[in-house]
Amino acid sequence: MNLELVSKSDYIVCLGAMISKDSPKMNDLIIEAIAKNSAEFIYMHPVDDIDVKLYCTQFVKYEVGSEEGILALLLEYFTKDRSDELEEYLSELDIGYISAESSAGEEEFEEMVEKSLNKTTKTIILGEDLFTHERVANISAMIKAFKEFSDFNIISLSDFILNANDELEDVAELKSYNGTVIYKYASNEDEFVYGSESFSKVAKVSNKDVISLNYGKQSIQRVFKLDKNLQGTIALCGVKADDESFLSQGYRYKQVKIEKVEE
Repeated sequence: MNLELVSKSDYIVCLGAMISKDSPKMNDLIIEAIAKNSAEFIYMHPVDDIDVKLYCTQFVKYEVGSEEGILALLLEYFTKDRSDELEEYLSELDIGYISAESSAGEEEFEEMVEKSLNKTTKTIILGEDLFTHERVANISAMIKAFKEFSDFNIISLSDFILNANDELEDVAELKSYNGTVIYKYASNEDEFVYGSESFSKVAKVSNKDVISLNYGKQSIQRVFKLDKNLQGTIALCGVKADDESFLSQGYRYKQVKIEKVEE
């Protein structure tokens, strides 16, 4: 991972990572690039991160599970001198529909493009959300095409390795993540569930309640903490490195049923 490249960049996109928690060191390098190079920093994620929003120049919030669609939009707006195969692939996609399904407006990508003009060192940081997604094979193929036909440097925060197919597949229908959703991040300090007031109301739980997270036939208990800096119905849950619960299996987001544990 070429960390020095980030601090030298003047245009940075972060996709699929809650960067302040996933890589504090990378986060510091982004702040350094903003200070030294007047870098544009575009943060793309379903969770509002109030800390990052203080210094990012554009926040693109998309639907949980729509990373594949976001990559299709990046291919549409940022690739140049495309192969005939990529040109045909993109021409057959319904970009308007993908944008609407992903809740990331085409005008947001147009703004991203405008911010990229006259920038010389462009870098995209790709997070674990992409590589735990069930559509990871096609996502990897998209990343391969993006690397070949854009002028971005690509940095991955994941050690996931997959030999991507050369043939791109159509973007799959987006699955619904309604109700209460948990997003896991690595933490050796705590294993609380942090949620917004909206999450608290939907889950019918209060600050410091012991709650049960139910996923299929699996269940784990955590303490809920109200975080007024969070918005929406996606809660954050820290998990330790040796965690083997459903939270650490597969995609980082889990649609769960919440129950308050009565004392």
